[in-house]
Amino acid sequence: MRTSALRRKPPACRGVDLVATSQKAPKSLWIVLTTVFVLAVDQWSKYWAVEALSDQTIGVIWKLRFHLTGNTGFAFSTGQGLGPILGVVASAIVVVLWRMRSRFSGTVSTVALGLVLGGACGNLIDRAVRKPGWGRGAVVDFIDLQFWPVFNVADMAIVIGVLLLSVMMWLEQRGAKSGA
Repeated sequence: MRTSALRRKPPACRGVDLVATSQKAPKSLWIVLTTVFVLAVDQWSKYWAVEALSDQTIGVIWKLRFHLTGNTGFAFSTGQGLGPILGVVASAIVVVLWRMRSRFSGTVSTVALGLVLGGACGNLIDRAVRKPGWGRGAVVDFIDLQFWPVFNVADMAIVIGVLLLSVMMWLEQRGAKSGA
């Protein structure tokens, strides 16, 4: 472990020996920075999509195109009309994940948690501010592969974050089993 600072042992330890401390940025800071970055990119891309795609579809490459749609349900446009319930559930999940942040260790896990939180908050903002109002607003989706349901940057962040967290938990479990 690298040391970037030294401090005295607490008085209860009865000594004045110096012990190593680390000056790493708190995990919460990385989670917040990742969340804010994802949220900013997501909201900017949705703003662009609403402005640029309201009357056209843009072909990008092969099957990838940008095509504006709205989703008042959840994954794969299922659960249409359940917006208020989804808003409450998503808000609760965001709060629970934030309160559990101390259980995530390592850079990859903290960034992955930030991806999930940023994506969830991005879609929550759509539900809250898009017409007709709280819980009934449609999430803006615009990335269309034509063989998969249309999605957005927030959806990508959530999926990538969940996959990274799953891999990291699997690796930690595997390491715990081999060390036992």
